[in-house]
Amino acid sequence: VPHFHVPLQSGSDLILKRMRRRYLSQLYVDRVHSIKKAMPHACIGVDVIVGFPGETDEEFLKTYKFLADLDISYLHVFTYSERPNTAAAEMSGVVPQNIRAKRSKMLRGLSLKKRHHFYESQLGTEREVLFEGENKKGYINGFTENYVKVRIPWDPSLVNTLHKVLLKEIDEEGFVRVELL
Repeated sequence: VPHFHVPLQSGSDLILKRMRRRYLSQLYVDRVHSIKKAMPHACIGVDVIVGFPGETDEEFLKTYKFLADLDISYLHVFTYSERPNTAAAEMSGVVPQNIRAKRSKMLRGLSLKKRHHFYESQLGTEREVLFEGENKKGYINGFTENYVKVRIPWDPSLVNTLHKVLLKEIDEEGFVRVELL
């Protein structure tokens, strides 16, 4: 299915090196562009860590701008936490907890914008949805093959079934309302 979840961790090459990652940001950009060229409607989710030792305001802003400029669909934001007996726990440049929390909040806000933009780009298209098995406040939820979260009024006959739908509009809670085809 055209849904990718590709860990990045940081948009700063300096921080990626400190994390001992075996890639730099340009390789990541190239991969995202390759996916989007082959599958323009693909959903791309990104793992990112904030507050890793040595992440200055400047390095964090590199990550923020990197992610803001990249054609991705959402973020999974993790706040760095020290783990005993790891190299990172001994590194200098510890980021205070309040700064980590602020950076996490900023990236979660960016994620909401990215997801909304991605969902808007999918409106008017036909997709296949796998509906879930729970009645949530009178609705049944599901996901398209490219990870758009949808809902329609509860219908128990739809549970655990695949259906072709038309993506209609984004509701006030961020779900996409659909029409069964």
